[in-house]
Amino acid sequence: MTVTQTRKQAWSFIIVLSAALLAGCSGLLSAPGDQTLQIEPQTEARTVERIVVTSDLGERLVELYEAVNPAVVNIQVQRRAESSFQQDQLQFGQGSGFLFDQFGHIVTNFHVVENAVTLNVIFADGRSSVAQIVGTDPGSDLAVISVEDLPVGLMPLSLGDSDALRVGEQVVAIGNPFGLQGTMTTGIVSALGRTLPSQGQIASGGQFSIPSIIQTDTAINPGNSGGPLLNLAGEVVGINTAIESPVRQFSGVGFAVPSDAVARIVPALIERGEFPHPWLGISGADLNSQIRQELGLAQDQWGILVVSVLEGGPASEAGLRGQDIGEGDLITRVDGFEIRDFEDLLTYLTGETSVGQTITLSVLRDSQQIEVPVELSERPTAEG
Repeated sequence: MTVTQTRKQAWSFIIVLSAALLAGCSGLLSAPGDQTLQIEPQTEARTVERIVVTSDLGERLVELYEAVNPAVVNIQVQRRAESSFQQDQLQFGQGSGFLFDQFGHIVTNFHVVENAVTLNVIFADGRSSVAQIVGTDPGSDLAVISVEDLPVGLMPLSLGDSDALRVGEQVVAIGNPFGLQGTMTTGIVSALGRTLPSQGQIASGGQFSIPSIIQTDTAINPGNSGGPLLNLAGEVVGINTAIESPVRQFSGVGFAVPSDAVARIVPALIERGEFPHPWLGISGADLNSQIRQELGLAQDQWGILVVSVLEGGPASEAGLRGQDIGEGDLITRVDGFEIRDFEDLLTYLTGETSVGQTITLSVLRDSQQIEVPVELSERPTAEG
């Protein structure tokens, strides 16, 4: 095997979980292209309550369920069939969601409502209401829908701080697995900082990734997607999104989009119907001992090797160099923060930057450390 072949195998930056399945709609998922319905946004401050719980764990879980479950909804979806010879047929799917504010905005997954023709929300008390799509973001697999009438006294859920989560912390999922409404499961945070392929696609056919994903052993199954993952204070710390399983049912590993992403993205979906993701425009590879040896780097050197720079992207405009045209740049810091791997860079760009912002990359080029300012643009998609 040549060095070039070895590099091509080693320098893949897109992390793909081969058995990762969307945990959402229990029906078939449709292709992208849904035209969302827009309603007048309302963005005043949300009214939320922190749940006061007892010290006894068993009683605590009972109280948490009784307080939270009324704000968790079952979302029933009708969508057009995928295949061309079944275009006039509708497919049925379902997922979960939770009340975000007192204006009737409900947070769920993008893949739950994708290509929806009709949406119905079923509340815990059995009341049903037609819903409209307010905004969607395939890049984070988040969506906001809205209903006009809420049950009297229904309170929205509070968002917790997903950055404060620790591995081993107990968490709770409430949703509608297999259509079984109001189901509660418990477990722990089994890992943090995972990366999942998003529903957002590049024009070339690749996929963007969602960083800072929460991994949990809490039972999550088809129908749970869009429902809340909660800490023991009853705060939403994640949106249950996917499972890793060869049999499309829970096998010990579930994934949730962190609440910090919800806090950042959902208000934009309510206000504008979409969320502009900042974009750097590179493909890169984490360093390993083989790459360090080939490039003559110290074995304790960290950073991201720039494999290629997309033409016309922010990195290209800033003069960043990729391995595909010679000796690639090595990104070691962004705005002074150490970058050890691609997850670090993706997490920083996603959580700390915005479109139009100029960041400074510390780059090792030809054995010299240089600073490269880059103005971030909006992430392109397959649709444009």
